[in-house]
Amino acid sequence: MIQKLAEKIKKTHAPICVGLDPMLSYIPGHILDKAFAEFGETLAGAAEAVWQYNKAIIDATYDLIPSVKPQIAMYEQFGVEGLMAFQKTVAYCHQKDLIVIGDVKRGDIGSTSVAYAAGHLGTVKVGRKSYAPFDEDFATVNPYLGTDGIKPFIDVCKEEKKGIFILVKTSNPSSGEFQDRLIDGRPLYEWVGEKVAEWADTHMGDTYSYVGAVVGATYPQMGKVLRGIMPKSFLLIPGYGAQGGKGADLAHFFNEDGLGAVVNSSRGIIAAYKQEKYAKFGEENFADASRAAVIDMIEDIDGALNAAK
Repeated sequence: MIQKLAEKIKKTHAPICVGLDPMLSYIPGHILDKAFAEFGETLAGAAEAVWQYNKAIIDATYDLIPSVKPQIAMYEQFGVEGLMAFQKTVAYCHQKDLIVIGDVKRGDIGSTSVAYAAGHLGTVKVGRKSYAPFDEDFATVNPYLGTDGIKPFIDVCKEEKKGIFILVKTSNPSSGEFQDRLIDGRPLYEWVGEKVAEWADTHMGDTYSYVGAVVGATYPQMGKVLRGIMPKSFLLIPGYGAQGGKGADLAHFFNEDGLGAVVNSSRGIIAAYKQEKYAKFGEENFADASRAAVIDMIEDIDGALNAAK
């Protein structure tokens, strides 16, 4: 799957990922009205609105992009109905040949970690049959519990030829409270990065490992250091757009082959119609605004990479 991600990035010239992180406040009124008319102002109605919103954005952008990243919390907040919308979204993205990065941030040990890995990346056996419950291609994983929490995911990834992105240096402002703490003179995120590089060696694709890392666009100098520490890992880069990251910050996250990183933008794309720049599209044409935002993002990152050559 890591090779497919690299090939799709080459084909689209778009090392980007659209974060499908829907909030009801993002969803245009006409979609909400239709969903509520059918299901009422219920969790089922909210989930239906989320699904229809996602579908429209996917339809408008799938030919431009290699990957999407649905954040499961945005679906879990609507309970079982929301998780059904998550599942439908993942399946529809696969129909469009998009690579799905499940932003689930799981991190536990033993049988719990095995169950998380099976549910999101692998299969579960029910009687004589096996099922892939959510069937994402990649999942985000928290490394705080160490190898005990990571190995079950890698084991499933080896069976399924899928991958993980391990949190190393996250984009949020308070990440430094722990991640920047010095241990033997070096910040914790560097030690985590070195461990990711070790894990990456255990599950290699043709050029890159199936074990990647999450490194925020909001910390470009740290990203440069971590790129060197984890040369074989793809970097999943959140923080572009709404959180302040921009193309000019990202050149050092990539390798000389122009690969090695995929940049995520969530509300900057899915709620683009709310921005002044794309207001001309109007609420009815929100998906067209999302498409325009994707095109602008591709041009921004491509220009930054070309300028760095």
